[in-house]
Amino acid sequence: MLCWLATVDNTGTPNCSPKEIFTYFGDDAVIIANVASPTSVSNIKQTSSVCVSFVHVFKQKGFKLKGKAEYIEPDDHKYSDMFERLRPLAGGYPVKGIIVIKIHSVNQIIAPSYFLVEGTTEESQIVSAKQ
Repeated sequence: MLCWLATVDNTGTPNCSPKEIFTYFGDDAVIIANVASPTSVSNIKQTSSVCVSFVHVFKQKGFKLKGKAEYIEPDDHKYSDMFERLRPLAGGYPVKGIIVIKIHSVNQIIAPSYFLVEGTTEESQIVSAKQ
């Protein structure tokens, strides 16, 4: 499963990249491991506003979260608690740092077919995607 993290630099140039090691942290934050994300990290250090989306590829439903991101280096006192949440997901991948997103808004993502094709259900979406 992937999530997609959208960032922007201080010139307004957007970047959107997949992330595969992530989890929740508390009631209002998501943490993402930095395995190979130099552009995302650089952008967050310039502009903290981000958007992250999660979509179930078969059901075609998910969520879009908007918030402010902070980059946590391994020598930061906050790193170890967050890393312990990510460690089981990281396997052997090196975690260079952690992106923390304090969530400000949540919106549901629903594929247009749910509204445009009568009778569309999660089950029919799954069958269609597998075909």
